[in-house]
Amino acid sequence: MTDERLAKTVSTAYDAALEVIASVEPRVAQATRQELADQRSSLKLIASENYASPATLLTMGTWFSDKYAEGTVGHRFYAACQNVDTVEALAAEHARELFGAPYAYAQPHSGIDANLVAFWSILANRVETPALARLGAKNVNELSEADWEQLRHEFGNQRLLGMSLDAGGHLTHGFRPNISGKMFHQQQYGTDPETGLLDYDVVRAKAQEFKPLVLVAGYSAYPRRVNFAKMREIADEVGAVLMVDMAHFAGLVAGKVFTGDEDPVPHAQIVTTTTHKSLRGPRGGLVLAQEEFAADVDRGCPMVLGGPLSHVMAAKAVALAEARQPEFRTYAQQIADNAKSLAEGFLTRGATLVTGGTDNHLVLLDVSGFGLTGRQAESALLDAGVVTNRNSVPGDPNGAWYTSGIRFGTPALTTRGFGHDEFDTVADLVVDVLSNTQAGTNKAGAPSKATYATSDGVADRVRARSAEMLDKHPLYPGLQLS
Repeated sequence: MTDERLAKTVSTAYDAALEVIASVEPRVAQATRQELADQRSSLKLIASENYASPATLLTMGTWFSDKYAEGTVGHRFYAACQNVDTVEALAAEHARELFGAPYAYAQPHSGIDANLVAFWSILANRVETPALARLGAKNVNELSEADWEQLRHEFGNQRLLGMSLDAGGHLTHGFRPNISGKMFHQQQYGTDPETGLLDYDVVRAKAQEFKPLVLVAGYSAYPRRVNFAKMREIADEVGAVLMVDMAHFAGLVAGKVFTGDEDPVPHAQIVTTTTHKSLRGPRGGLVLAQEEFAADVDRGCPMVLGGPLSHVMAAKAVALAEARQPEFRTYAQQIADNAKSLAEGFLTRGATLVTGGTDNHLVLLDVSGFGLTGRQAESALLDAGVVTNRNSVPGDPNGAWYTSGIRFGTPALTTRGFGHDEFDTVADLVVDVLSNTQAGTNKAGAPSKATYATSDGVADRVRARSAEMLDKHPLYPGLQLS
């Protein structure tokens, strides 16, 4: 099929779909149309967002959504799941081949679900199985109430060591208000206060003192690469399981930008990821594991998950098939190159970056030098059509709500075709907005962490300059709605 004919087919498909939706609830159809228009006219720089292909998006809107399929491939608790078996097996096959993993589990609905499956699989493998053997039982149903109480006590006293939130870790890496911080007795490792970089000797010392069952590596706002071989050495030294959450940088792993010691899959016993973000698929999760943990991960349903989202698993299979094509490697490398261009653009304009730069897909800008909080900066940028998210920086004095940072990611605009020159311009636009924004006051006249004022004409100027780039790199080119 030619590109022109494919674009026409896609346009027809979406027009028809929106017409059907509008016949039931026209406000949903209108909001859907408006969302496309908004995304087309803004600079999407949220590191955790991307643009899935029309093929991936269309795959989610099928009758697979109507099917219950608890269980695993070939072993379901519902009848007539043969077609679900096909798409789930394909998703797992593509994931194994793409990442070089012995085992893949495609059922998690999200990244946090993938992490919960991983955590409970580790507990089952390292706590439950030895306990059952010690008590002479085949499964928990054979335990007495006293034995079961002891097992619950053992589950609840395990330790997890993960990266702190302000250093770039994720909520699910042991943050106390998150379920991961309630499941485990947890401690966190940070980064060097001077450089913002991971210090593996400090992580090792912390692990040797704390003796965790689980050492979590990976990040959501750390702009550098991680040496996972070193993290595995540390885990082995203290008898911990190395779990890596690569949700943010999975596309760079899939595209072979991260290889060797920077590829987590050969080094970690369990790797989790989302399938959107830099992987450019549907919203969902994956678990990759060494064979030792495969049987435990397969118990994700009913251990943690309910019925898998069969339509999303089908979309995962499509997106992972796309990621196995040679052009995806070119795309992944461009993500990293563009992040460097964005970082250089900020630095040449006098902005302050956490760690002084980037080695991956994201850039973390400390906006305190502009006299702003992250919330003020995020809002001012949004007014100018620049979509970002505020983020903590190491030792953030403003906490996790107001923050002192803005996180930028390059995957989405790279999908649109932006390159070095465009990202240098993006840095110029961001600095233009922030340099012309002042912190506001509250009703009592005291300094406010939320209110702000941007000089007249700045937002319109930035939107006009953005439009020139966006028009050159249209989102879903050829897709025309009537």
